[in-house]
Amino acid sequence: MWRRFDKVRTTPLSMVEPGREVTIVEIRAGKGLQQRLLSMGLIPGERVKVLNNWGRGPFLLQVKGTRIALGYGVVHKILVI
Repeated sequence: MWRRFDKVRTTPLSMVEPGREVTIVEIRAGKGLQQRLLSMGLIPGERVKVLNNWGRGPFLLQVKGTRIALGYGVVHKILVI
């Protein structure tokens, strides 16, 4: 996947606290999942806001004014800064 932030320390989206806004750097997943996330607007360079993160279960985030709920395993594959 495209890497624009090679020398920046990244963290999985699953570790971000609610209320924080972060930038997607990389999606470490298979082509099928990458395509699904890209179609939802989760692309490298895009800003997202974490709305809810209980550590397990649905993870709620906002992208371009749209709320998206994803599973913990999926958001763990999205790296952000």
